[in-house]
Amino acid sequence: MPLRTAFTATLAGALASGCVIVPVTTEEYDPDCQVVTHHMQLQAVQVAEINHCSNQSCGAMVIAGLGVTAASTIVSGSIVVFGNMAYWAERRAGCAAPTAAAG
Repeated sequence: MPLRTAFTATLAGALASGCVIVPVTTEEYDPDCQVVTHHMQLQAVQVAEINHCSNQSCGAMVIAGLGVTAASTIVSGSIVVFGNMAYWAERRAGCAAPTAAAG
């Protein structure tokens, strides 16, 4: 699935369910470079249930939820982009050391 499609699907689901988007860091061991690598991704976390509201409170909750979701997506997305750039540089520096020492 292309990244843009995955992002759109995640955002649409989050907007419909009253979620915030948070950055999550995962790590894996790279045996070729003998380093632990990190990667950030976005994850939707539900903070409110819109299903149990009534009358005008539903409209207010939906509008507030959309604003919070949009803001959290922008902020968290920026954190993920810069975090992944830093992790990429960290991996590149960590992986270059064993190769240079071996050669």
